[in-house]
Amino acid sequence: MLLVQCQFDRHAAAILAIFNDAIVHTTALYDYQPRTMANMADWFAAKQAGNFPIIGLENEQGVLMGFASYGPFRAFPAYKYTVEHAVYVEQSHRGRGLGEILLRHLLDAAQAQGKHVLVGAIDAENKGSIALHEKLGFAYSGILPQVGFKFGRWLDLVFYQKILSTPQQPVDG
Repeated sequence: MLLVQCQFDRHAAAILAIFNDAIVHTTALYDYQPRTMANMADWFAAKQAGNFPIIGLENEQGVLMGFASYGPFRAFPAYKYTVEHAVYVEQSHRGRGLGEILLRHLLDAAQAQGKHVLVGAIDAENKGSIALHEKLGFAYSGILPQVGFKFGRWLDLVFYQKILSTPQQPVDG
């Protein structure tokens, strides 16, 4: 496996396929309509503008097996040290520890960028993601019952967070 910084030209189509599989087949993403390549262009541009990493894992053939990223938690300035993250692994590569590798590298990136809190918003029935977050020291922070509706049923959203030791000298403004 090779850890890479994902680039639009090389990885957008693979990330789009992973996103769309999650949208169509799972509750990992509370979205109804598959995304388009135009959505991916906007997504990559937003990540670049915010200096947010997109970390990928490729196999020996250069195929993207999964990716992780983070972005703003909320739009208000006082949240600048808090980010909401996401980890996605392509369906045929799940259950092999790739999510853990990606999330560990995402934690390193957040610490290097002076972030203080990573927040994961997880469908309450996603036991695998919950177990991964708990394994890596994320703490349960609460539940929002029935905030999503997909596949004909109400979905509960749980929050997990990890507080980092950074930044060393946080500032207002």
